[in-house]
Amino acid sequence: NAVASSLDDSQQATLSNVASNNMMCIDPEERRIAVFERTAPSVVFIDTFTEQRDAFSTNVMEVPLGSGSGFVWDEDGHIVTNYHVVRNARSAQIAFLTKKESSTLSSSSTFGSGKTNFGPIMKSATSGADNSEGDEIFPYTSARGGQTVDFKRSVYKARVVGVDPGKDIAVLKVDAPVEDLYPINVGTSTGLRVGQQSLAIGNPFGLDHTLTAGVISGIGREVRSPIGRPISNVIQTDAAINPGNSGGPLLDGNGKLIGMNTAIYSPSGGSAGIGFAIPVDAVKYIVETLIRDGQIVRAVMGVSLLDSKQARTLGINKGVLVLDVPTDSPAYKAGMKGTRRTEYGLVEIGDIITKVNNIPINKEADLFEALEKFKPGDRVDVVVNRVDRSDTASAEMMKLKEVTLTIQLKASSSSKQLQLIPLPDPNSIGQ
Repeated sequence: NAVASSLDDSQQATLSNVASNNMMCIDPEERRIAVFERTAPSVVFIDTFTEQRDAFSTNVMEVPLGSGSGFVWDEDGHIVTNYHVVRNARSAQIAFLTKKESSTLSSSSTFGSGKTNFGPIMKSATSGADNSEGDEIFPYTSARGGQTVDFKRSVYKARVVGVDPGKDIAVLKVDAPVEDLYPINVGTSTGLRVGQQSLAIGNPFGLDHTLTAGVISGIGREVRSPIGRPISNVIQTDAAINPGNSGGPLLDGNGKLIGMNTAIYSPSGGSAGIGFAIPVDAVKYIVETLIRDGQIVRAVMGVSLLDSKQARTLGINKGVLVLDVPTDSPAYKAGMKGTRRTEYGLVEIGDIITKVNNIPINKEADLFEALEKFKPGDRVDVVVNRVDRSDTASAEMMKLKEVTLTIQLKASSSSKQLQLIPLPDPNSIGQ
């Protein structure tokens, strides 16, 4: 306006800061509602299916396997979720909340790159994967302004772009029109502090687009991926996360993505107030690599390791015990020895990895983190503690000697492409 145009740059910056501070003074409940309404269209419901042979015939039927959450990454139709959500699936379909042309909307309500910000609509929990009656329409009424927006539940077939089992991340793709896609607002996990607000949106127990709120309870945690590989720097939150939330977004108080919900700690299987999310900085790098290359290639030595907790019971308090060294691995060629059982039934301890290029290794997470710094083909010096079998002076005390091995790392083979078979077109597709 005329007043704003008459201000110099410093005055306009001051005015902008005042407006920002006013936003911070918004009632917390109103702020949380606004974040949910802006982000919910970016969150998707994933149904997975598997094949099962009919007990009374030779027919093979497709039956529901499970459900999970995910979120829209970009306007090209890429969907991000957990690898374990689709790991055992034969096929998958993804449900979106999409706008149905209806009522008048506020021109000031925006999302992403100029898209209108539509509030989400809850679908009945009794609605399963079979949407045989087509799109379901739900009126949404906003308490602010009395606007009404109609939404429909549209379902699209998904195909896999790439997976990273080691970080429990999968990227899917749908062929949906751009007007149905609302990419999530990606933030950063750098600088997160314990006590910050956190919001989780997902589909727990099939209840789609459920919001739960809490705080960041801890940072720098560690969880296991589906293939047993440690995932480091994980975010801990007390926002309720339950089965079905996997793959959904964890947001900060401004509605920006800070993590992807992946696991919970619970004796009962339900939420116990301890949930974990993969930090968005790690998610972003992996997702962009999967979209570009279709796979994640890591440098490995080609050996199997004993879990550190189990190694402690053997008296190994430092380093990682090597269990098996396949004959075609680069570690075998360098002379690394694995654990074996002798002809007398005794366990013969293998090499214990303690350093990689002078990086101390105390547990397997340290080893994986160290190898992340290298690429296939690099040569590394690996220091191991090896049982000195030439010293037979003490039968009760195991004497170790330090050995340095030079190993040429090879490419991992764990990023195998996951194949999903297309589903028959649901009635709602393209409607």
